[in-house]
Amino acid sequence: MQLVMSQKKIFLVLIAISTVSLLLHHGGHLNLTLEAFWLGCPYSPLSFAQGSSGPTPKHTSVAFLKTHKTASSTVQNMLLRFAERNNLTVALPITTCDHQFCYPRPFSAHFVHLHTTPPDIITNHLRFSRAELRRLMPNNTVYITILREPGAMFESLFSYYNQYCLSFKRVPNGSLETFLDHPWSYYRPEEKDSMYARNTLTFDLGGDKDRPSSEAAAYAKRFAAEVERVFSLVMIAEHFDESLVLLRRLLSWDLDDVLYVSLNMRTTDSKSSLSSEITTKIRAWNAIDSLLYDHFNASLWRQLRALGLACVEREVQLLRQSRDRLVRGCFGGHLPPLRSASQITNKELRPWQPSAKVAIVGYDLPVNVTHKGHVPPRDDCLKMIMPEVQYTRLLLRSESLRYRKRFLRNSQQTVPAAGQVRLHKESPSLLPRPSGTMARSTRGAMTSIKG
Repeated sequence: MQLVMSQKKIFLVLIAISTVSLLLHHGGHLNLTLEAFWLGCPYSPLSFAQGSSGPTPKHTSVAFLKTHKTASSTVQNMLLRFAERNNLTVALPITTCDHQFCYPRPFSAHFVHLHTTPPDIITNHLRFSRAELRRLMPNNTVYITILREPGAMFESLFSYYNQYCLSFKRVPNGSLETFLDHPWSYYRPEEKDSMYARNTLTFDLGGDKDRPSSEAAAYAKRFAAEVERVFSLVMIAEHFDESLVLLRRLLSWDLDDVLYVSLNMRTTDSKSSLSSEITTKIRAWNAIDSLLYDHFNASLWRQLRALGLACVEREVQLLRQSRDRLVRGCFGGHLPPLRSASQITNKELRPWQPSAKVAIVGYDLPVNVTHKGHVPPRDDCLKMIMPEVQYTRLLLRSESLRYRKRFLRNSQQTVPAAGQVRLHKESPSLLPRPSGTMARSTRGAMTSIKG
């Protein structure tokens, strides 16, 4: 009997050793897989391809709809760093669009800079058009986006765009409460930047922000179903880390690929606390956004419960521990203190300021810091805290250089026939250049998700 028990123990040890050896052999997925294995969590529903003994390759074709004031800058930074680490091409706007794809006009492939095609990832602000994105992106592209609780989001929008959106600017004393008491006294649906003043999430997703109140509930239900058919994951800002658990599994990424620090934040004195009465008014004014948020918040938690809440919580803890290790390596123990733009010495790290009334804070990379643990390259640490505008410019320079090198190499491979001189012209892009004649539209036109 004792002999049989000993043999069983030896057998179990051999299985454990073989499993660890397999995980070591597959390298890239090791850190989280090992910890999740011992914790009893399934690694990922996509971790092993059908009929294959190895892990599924990381998914590299991603379209992230960057919504407004939803922690989307943090997700964007994560995606940009992933693209650089994996030598992927990020679609970036033409210079006349600045760092957004000519938002609020409905997205067009014409808005993509030639030197950033064909892309693997797209993540800058745009107004969603499924047809145009399908024209641009690979067929296996995964679509994701992020939503935020409408009360907190609208307060942030009102503060951030107070000097740009005329619906906000004409409110006496810049009072959110005054606006909400009589919103139609200040709001003009067809006015410039009106998309910031009502149902902004719906507008970003390509929908009708001004659907009449009597139709809002039915429209929101249909619209949510359409969004659900297109987007494989709708993240929720209030449950950011839990959303990353689902994102990592969806894309078969490593834990290190979803580490982040929060970006594009306001100072505490730029924020207003909201009473339950104000929140109720905000949700009523943004009824379609509110119904969308409630739908996808419930959907997120259904997915998390299906995975197992205990397992999700353990992976969230792993994520936070790994992020702390990264911060120690980059910054010597703690994140650098948040600073106003004027206090940040490195201009590549100064966040854009929407107005003198709102202070957006950022980080400065510390000098002479005592690093602890593994020390990532300084460039990686810099980009983790780099604001969107500067990172977009940096990427456009690097991708333009790569494009020119590729074009030069292709040109040199073409040998002219004897006695002939062949002039090499720039290869035509699959994406025609902008004609400059497209009319500006901020409501309902040319959208691909309709009611």
